[in-house]
Amino acid sequence: MAKAVAAVDVQPIDRLEEKVKLLVAMIDRLRADSAKASEENARLARELDAVRARLAEAEGAGTELTTLREERDLIRSRVSEMLQQIESLNL
Repeated sequence: MAKAVAAVDVQPIDRLEEKVKLLVAMIDRLRADSAKASEENARLARELDAVRARLAEAEGAGTELTTLREERDLIRSRVSEMLQQIESLNL
C-alpha cells in the first residue's frame, strides 16, 4: 500500500515539472520574439533616418528649384524689356 501512495504523490510533481518546462519554453520563445522585435525596430529606425535624410534633400532641391524658376522668370522679363528697347530704336 505504500507504493500506491508514493505513486499518487509523484503525479502532482510530474505535472508541475511539465508546466515548468512549458513555461521555460514559453520564456525562451518570448525572448527570441523580443530579440526579433528589437532587431526589426532598429532596422526600421535606420530606414526612417534614411527616408528623413532623403526628404530633407528633396526639400532642399525643391527650394533650389523654386529659386531657379524665379531667377529664370526675372531674366526672361529683363530680356523681354531689352528686346522691346532694341525694337523701339528702329535700326
